[in-house]
Amino acid sequence: MKSTHFVFRTFALSLLAAGALAQAATVTGTVTDRTTGKPAAGDAVELVDVQAGMRATAHATTDANGRYSLDEPGNGPYLVRAVHQGAGYFIAAPEGGGPGNITVYDVAAKVQGVSIEADVLEVESENGQLRVTERYFVHNTSSPPTTQWSARSFEVVAPADAVVNGVGAQRPNGLPTNVKLDPDGPKGHYSFNFPIQPDDGDKDTLFQLSYNLPMSGGKYTFHSEVTLPAENLAVILPKSMTFTAGSGAAFKSVPEDPSVQTFVTRSIIPGKAVEFTISGEGSIPREQQGAAAGQQPGMGAQESGGQESGVGANGNQPGGGIGAPIGTPNPISKYTWWILGGLALAMAAGAALLLRKPATTAKTLAERYRDGYLAAGGIVLMGTVVKFLSLAMGAIVVIAAAAYAGSESTLVLGAGIVAGAVFALAGFAAGVLISAQGQIMQSMIDTAVNTSPLIDAAEKARLIGIAAPDSEASSSEDQ
Repeated sequence: MKSTHFVFRTFALSLLAAGALAQAATVTGTVTDRTTGKPAAGDAVELVDVQAGMRATAHATTDANGRYSLDEPGNGPYLVRAVHQGAGYFIAAPEGGGPGNITVYDVAAKVQGVSIEADVLEVESENGQLRVTERYFVHNTSSPPTTQWSARSFEVVAPADAVVNGVGAQRPNGLPTNVKLDPDGPKGHYSFNFPIQPDDGDKDTLFQLSYNLPMSGGKYTFHSEVTLPAENLAVILPKSMTFTAGSGAAFKSVPEDPSVQTFVTRSIIPGKAVEFTISGEGSIPREQQGAAAGQQPGMGAQESGGQESGVGANGNQPGGGIGAPIGTPNPISKYTWWILGGLALAMAAGAALLLRKPATTAKTLAERYRDGYLAAGGIVLMGTVVKFLSLAMGAIVVIAAAAYAGSESTLVLGAGIVAGAVFALAGFAAGVLISAQGQIMQSMIDTAVNTSPLIDAAEKARLIGIAAPDSEASSSEDQ
């Protein structure tokens, strides 16, 4: 009887240990209001399941010190959302017991310091129809930092005959998502119900609008307008199409990329139309388009709650929530999108970054890749730790069984060996899978780095971890 009890206890302990290993750690952190510089007390905090339609699976409220605690129900990919004055702020749920600290901002309907860094139009045509993807890079340099958010957070003006087929937005350091877009006044006027958070370093808020236009006589004349002061207006089109600036529009051709044409004008005044004409047919090379290959012109999948984004789409979360991240086919996609998102939008972002120093742009992109490599390396290391811990714990179970059984019962010893082996093998297999995800992530970043037009060969070699040709030559000369 004693042997039987030990067998049951051994298996029970093994199952509990395996369950503890599989479950993610409790998420704890502090929510801080950057507008006031104080802890955000009384804010709702939720754990959001990325693979369950952005459904909240755990809830908490911050205490007087801004602290919160959430229990994860499993080991899937999660986000943590803090809601402050109605606006949501997100972070990826930390792994390995790391702090889940969240920065929030006070909210106002209108904020001083909000402007457009660049309005970028990516234009193609086929069968008498123009396909336009228009992106607005919006600064918020308010002081103290404050989020601009209302039902009309950001207003845009599209051509009156535009047929809108995709809408998206992206927070600084956030995930691109589908959002709500409402008609606002005259035909072609719309408003985004999406928070414009303060800039995070050189990262600002992105709004995207995709639409089709009918060409007349093989051409179309734009009268582009902005609703806020804009530093730049850029038009990107294929080499096979023709761009003609209208009267009073001081566009300059910029050799930003040899495979496309880029025209830029600066200092655009709100409400004043900028005229230009597009003619001809052609498509921008797929690898240069702002949208990821194989996706529709919108920025993401469906919004939280499963409703389609677009004109008049309604989300469950005010301001559009975060929606469903673009392309979430596997548990690490929330990380790989962020690592590769800069490449996916590189064509459009290039025009937005023309006023910045090229060295700073390349340096910033290289730093993102380094962060990606660090994240991937951390995942590989985590898998290695899981493998060794599993083997060690399996050995402990076997040793405990041997010590308990002594020379009296081979049944107890056998049961302990089987339980220890099962636990060790299961944990080792889990560690292999975790490490494999990190290695897949590393190979994806390698591909992105190797194909990036913004980084020179020497920097690519340093990022990937191989010696650059110049380095090898100088090294051999030194020897």
